[in-house]
Amino acid sequence: MQRLSKGIGDKRLLRLINAYLKAGMMDDGLTEQRVSGTPQGGPLSPLLSNIVLDELDKELESRGHSFCRYADDCNIYVKSRKAGDRVMTSIVDFIEKKLKLKVNNAKSGVRHCSDVKFLGYTLLPEGGIRVADKSIDRLKDRIREITRRNRGVKFEEVIRELNVTIIGWTNYFRLANIWLTSFRELDGWIRRKLRCYRLKQCGRRYTIFKLLRSLDIPEGKSWNVVMYSQGWWQMSKKVAVSHAMNLNWFAQYGLQSLYLRMKV
Repeated sequence: MQRLSKGIGDKRLLRLINAYLKAGMMDDGLTEQRVSGTPQGGPLSPLLSNIVLDELDKELESRGHSFCRYADDCNIYVKSRKAGDRVMTSIVDFIEKKLKLKVNNAKSGVRHCSDVKFLGYTLLPEGGIRVADKSIDRLKDRIREITRRNRGVKFEEVIRELNVTIIGWTNYFRLANIWLTSFRELDGWIRRKLRCYRLKQCGRRYTIFKLLRSLDIPEGKSWNVVMYSQGWWQMSKKVAVSHAMNLNWFAQYGLQSLYLRMKV
């Protein structure tokens, strides 16, 4: 509040912010007194963090550091490990003594930029930007959840949910200019998950046989798929199944492509 009062002359606004900060929080139907911080997820939290941490930005600028800050997440870029250790010590001292804030030591440290995830990206020394490994892992976890074979949801609905995820994900990560993960391979993995889902929907062997025949797979190859496969995942890898549920088949359902969207 002292920091805000230096730049805000409207006492009514200051009283309103102060009331927000002192408001209790609801836990299991009971109101508890708040002793520190702001309500998580509220619009006041990022606004106040930017006001308070503006002083940190100015301090880093005065030192000539290259840095990037998003809310309370900040990366500072220096040329060596030794410089990183020195800057880390001095900046933590500035934040905790001057700004009266607490640095999360568990999440903070001196690391090579290629080992750091920032807003879902990893920035490389030569200026390249790639999608962080954890972001890829979270995407795959989301796809596994959508294509879970015991969901009992229509195939068209599964495609729709996947498209929402793929479109949103690629819109966000379109800044990436280096691909360490092959999005072609991810596309293939998604299609195989969908083949499993569609085969599982058929349930019985004869129903699977009829599905493959309806997709122009010869009778002998169709029987070979249903009689000599152990499990849905193995069945989805059969050449006959791949030919039946090919790119054109998925295009008819409107399935979006990670590779093509990232390539644009």
